[in-house]
Formats: sequence, C-alpha cells, structure tokens
Amino acid sequence: MTARIELAYDGTDFAGWAVQPDQRTVEGELAAAIYQLRGDKPTLTVAGRTDAGVHAVRQVVSHPGEPLRPEALNGVLPRDISVRSSEEAGPDFVDARESATSRAYRYRVLQTRTRPLHERRTSFWVSTAIDFSLLEHCAQLLPGEHRMTAFTPAQTEHVHFTRNILSARWTQAQTDEGRRLDFHIEAVSFMRHMNRILVGTMLEVSRGVMSIEGFEELLQGRPRSDAGDTAPAQGLTLLGVGYGTRVLD
Repeated sequence: MTARIELAYDGTDFAGWAVQPDQRTVEGELAAAIYQLRGDKPTLTVAGRTDAGVHAVRQVVSHPGEPLRPEALNGVLPRDISVRSSEEAGPDFVDARESATSRAYRYRVLQTRTRPLHERRTSFWVSTAIDFSLLEHCAQLLPGEHRMTAFTPAQTEHVHFTRNILSARWTQAQTDEGRRLDFHIEAVSFMRHMNRILVGTMLEVSRGVMSIEGFEELLQGRPRSDAGDTAPAQGLTLLGVGYGTRVLD
C-alpha cells in the first residue's frame, strides 16, 4: 500500500524540503510527525523539492504503508505545515515524483514605493518601474521545448537541460499594498532555480536592461552568465502537481 499526502507550507523558516543535518526542513518535520504517530521512520518521496524559503499550496508526498488521518498529522505538525489530505493512492500511482506529469508554480512580485508588510513573506518587493507588456511578451515566448542552460546555476547536478514548458503567463492586480504581478508557469519538470532566474531575467527586460530578442536567445541554450539575477526565494510558491491532468487552466 502507498499513502499519498497533499500538504501546504510556509517555507519562510525552512531550509527547504530535503532533510539536512542541523537544519529545520519540511521533510524532517513531516517524517517526525509520522514517526510520532506510527512509530516507524517513513521513506518519503516528494513531487517537487523546494529550496529554502519557497512555499507550497498543494505539494504531493508519498510513502509506503497505510495513510494517517489528516487531523492526526495536523495535530502534531508545526503551524507552518498543513496537511490537506492523506489517503491511499490508486493502483496506477507509483510514487509522488515518478507518477507526476507536471508541476505548476507562481512567482509573486509586489511593486510599491513603500516596503510591504502583509505580503512580505510571499512576494518580492520591487520599488522601480515595471513595463507589464514586456513581461507578457517574455511569457508568450516560453511555452514549448527549450534548452534552459541560462536558467540554472552553471555548477549543477543536471545532465539534461531541455525542458517542456506547458504554459506561462503574467497577471496583475492592484491590492492594498501595491501592484501585484504574478507569474504562473507549468512544465513537465524544472531545473534548480529555473523559475527564479526566469523572473529575475524578465524583470530586467521590463526595465530595459535586456531586449526581448536577447531574452529569446537565452532560450536556445545560452550560458548562465548571459541571463539576469536570481529572484529571491520568498516570492516562489509551488501551486500544485499534475497527475495526467494540468494544474493551470
């Protein structure tokens, strides 16, 4: 039997998903909660490993054995992790990573003159002007297969650099704290820091530091040094994981 867990977390105070010595991690807290309730150390498989400071709305985790009730798990987990569901996986489900067909993320930028308060943990504060039409133009170039060497650290464990992006778009709205700009992207898989480098580079295009043509060239396998800065982690949220169906409309 395989148990499938869907959970949300505020990544601010975590050193990422994966267990690390002397660090507080999401995997470590979830494993400790299962051990407390069941008495054994579970082998956890996650659909998408998140870095330090990155959040999740619907992360998917699997482990061998019977599922525990969400209420029981939430009763022993810390307040910055919330189990949405915990159930027996279907017969075609191998594990959270292997069975996943896509992952979807949102990156939130908050443009305002003054420092944001209520969204400071989940957005990247930008005080300079942003040309939204240029952000939209960049996003329109992303769907399809691209060689994404420019959008992952030069020193990387990745062997294959082509990624199939299923959808990408920017939206904007006015909030009490300022102008909220959200980048939504769904792909079969991602590389380390890929979304954050994409956002940092698109923001450079929106400020006139890089041209649209220059951004398009990056999608053809340019080196990391040709792309923009890596946007900070707190603006990134894993929205969900697809299993045969897409997450984003």
